[in-house]
Amino acid sequence: MITTMKTRSMCLALATLLLPLTAVAADAPTPTPTTTKPATPRGPKPTLADVAYGQHPKQVLDFYKAESAAPTPLVLFIHGGGWTGGSKASIGSVADCLKAGISVVSVEYRFIPEAEQEGIKPPVDAPLHDAARALQFVRSKAAEWNIDRARIGASGGSAGACSSLWLAFHDDMADPKSADPIARESTRLRCAAVIVAQTSLDPQQMKQWTPNSRYGGHAFGFKGDPGKKISQFQQFLDNRDKILSWIKEYSPYELVTADDPPIYLIYPTPPALGQDQKDPTHTANFGVKLQEKCRSVGVPCELQYPGAPDAKHASVSAYLIEVLKGDLPKK
Repeated sequence: MITTMKTRSMCLALATLLLPLTAVAADAPTPTPTTTKPATPRGPKPTLADVAYGQHPKQVLDFYKAESAAPTPLVLFIHGGGWTGGSKASIGSVADCLKAGISVVSVEYRFIPEAEQEGIKPPVDAPLHDAARALQFVRSKAAEWNIDRARIGASGGSAGACSSLWLAFHDDMADPKSADPIARESTRLRCAAVIVAQTSLDPQQMKQWTPNSRYGGHAFGFKGDPGKKISQFQQFLDNRDKILSWIKEYSPYELVTADDPPIYLIYPTPPALGQDQKDPTHTANFGVKLQEKCRSVGVPCELQYPGAPDAKHASVSAYLIEVLKGDLPKK
């Protein structure tokens, strides 16, 4: 258990992170993309900015190189924003990894409204597979960017956390027969360390864990019906059986298997399973249930929140530094 002082620091950092995420937590219609000025970067300046990893204008990333004679570990950072907003401009506390000799890539990706404009079904497929493509692209740059291909971890907050977990639990998406050398690269991770993650995209499961759940329908194209006073989440729940195959494919909880990498989860408030939550979109209930699932198949999963038992690391960066710079598991 961490000390009171560390707990206060953890809560302050998480509260700062959650400010831009609260706008997407409510059950509201999915916004349409608008042209805005790029977010002002906070923290270090990227070594390389807006590097294209795909053909779409949103498929770009920033690379922050840690100086080292030997190949460095790397953190793939995926920003939050409900897959409808946010920016790669700020890498938050992951900047601490740079000081520890770990390079960082911050990924931009297509949002759900853009995926809908392209006719992608379900729309969440776009941001998730963009994250996978970005990871493959980074691995293809390992020699040029001085990256240790075996020491890549993923991190992010909220929707970015969900994307990170999806990558961590998904079977390798490498296509060894592809004519595209980037597509031949592995998507497997050394670890994932995430903040306020939604670990399930199953509306029935979410209601069981947190009765006032209201998030996730937009990921599968549900918008609700204001005229009939049907919320996006209720429409999502009512149509669950019709999209079970999608839930099995895109919900991180459904993908956990014994060969997956270790996971770190952090939340600002303690869990209360089966009870309404002040912020049901970012509740530690998600973390409790994912930790149970991981432990059931032998995947290490550290869960941090104020008062959490057996939690060793006070922050995402502390976990990433220890795991990515530590010994690799024996094969």
